[in-house]
Amino acid sequence: MSLRIHGNRLLKTLPGLDTRPTSARVREALFNIWQGEISEKSWLDICTGSGSMGAEALCRGASFVVGIEQSSRACAVISQNWQQVASQEQTFQILRGDVLQKLPKLAPQQFDRIYFDPPYAANLYRAVLEIIAKHHLLHPEGEIAIEHSPTGWEALQIPTLEICREKVYGNSALTFYKMSEE
Repeated sequence: MSLRIHGNRLLKTLPGLDTRPTSARVREALFNIWQGEISEKSWLDICTGSGSMGAEALCRGASFVVGIEQSSRACAVISQNWQQVASQEQTFQILRGDVLQKLPKLAPQQFDRIYFDPPYAANLYRAVLEIIAKHHLLHPEGEIAIEHSPTGWEALQIPTLEICREKVYGNSALTFYKMSEE
């Protein structure tokens, strides 16, 4: 299988339902919201899946992209895709393993933009946001976008993070967090 991203670039994906690529509608909406805020910034892609969001960030000029993905098969495809779209000035890293174990090890790095799209039923939302907050993984002027189902979602209250916007796109929704001003 394959999918197209920014610049009509073709990416490989795993066959079947092992990974769920973010829909073109959600990808386009997110990058429209963050337009002009990706170039020369750092990007963290949590539960990377097909790697399409990190690839989009690279295509739009992100200087450094990190992906965390549990599936070794997916990591191999992500690596190929990111090598294909990254320029010589850009760097990327793919970490294979459990997100709850890998995230704390990223400190003291901070990321300008964080995209988090777990399997909707994985019950990872609160734990991941708490790790991000505890380890200061989000740059003070950065934002996190969380993809989730629009039904059954309860906005999470996390110390040091606050919701700055919420958007619904059919069967998917995005909730954005930033550092709280307190």
